[in-house]
Amino acid sequence: MPQIDALRFAFTGQLMLSGRQWRQISQAAVTAHGISAAAAAPLLFIRRLGGGVRQVTLADYVGVEGATLVRLVDQLCAADLVRREVDPSDRRANVLSLTDAGERMAERIEAELKQLRAKVFADVSEADMAAALRVLDALSRAAAAASASGKQES
Repeated sequence: MPQIDALRFAFTGQLMLSGRQWRQISQAAVTAHGISAAAAAPLLFIRRLGGGVRQVTLADYVGVEGATLVRLVDQLCAADLVRREVDPSDRRANVLSLTDAGERMAERIEAELKQLRAKVFADVSEADMAAALRVLDALSRAAAAASASGKQES
């Protein structure tokens, strides 16, 4: 196997393991705030995406099916962390935003995650982080192209 093929194989094999490891490492930072890791993901992505996020978009970012997201959003709404409103541009859709309490919680979790990332990646140079992001971006572009191609064929 040529060296580049071996590297690509090793990289893609490591992706899922690394994702699970990050979720495991970061879970304590999240659950310390009285929220499950599963519920924290939509909370944090609503904040990162700027609020007013459609549920279907959020489901894509969180990586869950719509029904799973609805249950998580129901929990977040019941805890007064997220507000669900009808999208004024399409009354069939809902948009999500953080309440003041949700914003405060997300801010605290993000601050803790920032410290955790600094600790976990302390020995990784800025150049290596930038290179890793470029590689992951190639994967994102390929996934977007495959998704667009699949939609055209349907």
